[in-house]
Amino acid sequence: MQEIGKIELRNLKIEDYLQLKNSMIEAYSELEEMYWKEHHIIKLLDTFPEGQLVVIVDGKVVGSALSLIIPSEVAQKNHTYEQITGNYTFNTHDSTGDILYGIDVFIHPKYRGLRLGRRLYDARKELCEQLNLAGIIFAGRIPNYSEYSKTLNPKEYIEKVRMKEIYDPVLSFQLSNDFHVKKIMKNYLEGDTSSHEYAVLLEWHNIFYEPSPKLINTRKSIIRLGLIQWQMRPLSNLEALFDQAEFFIDAVSGYESDFALFPEFFIAPLMADYNHLSEADAIRELAKYANPIRRKFQEFAISYNINIITGSMPYLDNNKLYNVGFLCKRDGTSEMYTKIHITPNEIAHWGMTGGDIIQTFDTDCGKIGIVICYDVEFPELSRLMSDEGMQILFVPFLTDTQNGYTRVKHCAQARAIENECYVAIAGCVGNLPKVENMDIQFAQAAVFTPSDFSFPTNGIKAEATPNTEMTLIVDVDVDLLKELHEYGSVRILKDRRHDLYQVSRKSKK
Repeated sequence: MQEIGKIELRNLKIEDYLQLKNSMIEAYSELEEMYWKEHHIIKLLDTFPEGQLVVIVDGKVVGSALSLIIPSEVAQKNHTYEQITGNYTFNTHDSTGDILYGIDVFIHPKYRGLRLGRRLYDARKELCEQLNLAGIIFAGRIPNYSEYSKTLNPKEYIEKVRMKEIYDPVLSFQLSNDFHVKKIMKNYLEGDTSSHEYAVLLEWHNIFYEPSPKLINTRKSIIRLGLIQWQMRPLSNLEALFDQAEFFIDAVSGYESDFALFPEFFIAPLMADYNHLSEADAIRELAKYANPIRRKFQEFAISYNINIITGSMPYLDNNKLYNVGFLCKRDGTSEMYTKIHITPNEIAHWGMTGGDIIQTFDTDCGKIGIVICYDVEFPELSRLMSDEGMQILFVPFLTDTQNGYTRVKHCAQARAIENECYVAIAGCVGNLPKVENMDIQFAQAAVFTPSDFSFPTNGIKAEATPNTEMTLIVDVDVDLLKELHEYGSVRILKDRRHDLYQVSRKSKK
């Protein structure tokens, strides 16, 4: 897999042409001279600029999805590729039509496996909804058909692909993205010998077929949170941890969650290998996993198109031991956050040091804050974050007893009320008998809200079952926070007496 720095999805620009051409040549290497000429792209951008999308990885165009708007009665008739594109003039585009017709989608071979194609398809669906079009239609190639053409006709081949008896790199992907087959068309793309020039006309219906005048990448108002209540269990190695983590990431991303939240020190089972060492030495051995975990979770964030908050783990910097976690964003970037307030146990058993950076993080779902466990019991931190515009506070925690959990829970609820924000907490459950100082855990993941008429009366949006491994999927509406700030029964942030008191950062010397 290519090493990734940053991923961006945006509209195509003419300045992208050379990179677009090079990636397209690589993607269609089996088709001779298969790439768009520059005058074609210029015409497309003049005709329908918002319908032309690209994926940029580290400044390089590695994929694209190109579209037109076509009346449904035209899109659903038998046609060839030349006919639907107006012999590549794109004069078939009709802004009054009701179908978004996909004329091309590709990903550079070196960047396949990162689910970038899925992002392009999802962006097309979003565009379809925003333009109030009835659906998406396109004719997909069946490049593996040539391997089965002597024994199967196209209809039989498609049915076997649908039943997963045969894998087709194009059709299998399209079916998995909620497109359904309408018909088979002959002689669709001249020279497509691997498909025997057959194509499958596929369609996706827009169930929100109503006006929604938004643009691609407009910030959401409804944010979906995926909280992972992690069961402590013996793990043989780092790969076993990744397998278990990927299971949960796959699960919450399958419900289209925008965030996945892991607990504090969920990687503790890996410390069992160092039980022969002192507790302080064992935790420092565990710290060696921090950067490999960051890299792997960045890969998961890209592949599953989800922002991941990696809970926390020990981290060595200049021989000082910190409790840190990583925000791995779905654009491929990551940022580190550090626990500021260290518990007496963390100092006594491990010799941990507290961090000194108070910060918020900009994401594609708005500004968020992250504090680790004990930090949530200090209201000044989240108040400073709230002053910077934080809307969701994430709290990965680890508590061994109900006493400790009660402190985390009620302080988190207080932070939601006083800062007029959402607070999501997630912890570890179960027992870990072979790891010193990590033997028992108690947790109940939850999402807390402010307390006003637009929110639950008890300020609890959702709670997991206590001490049971599970996920908690919760939607939060950030637009309700805006209304609360202005029109709430009480307006805590607005009604502060700045003439009497103020919470401020202390400058570093």
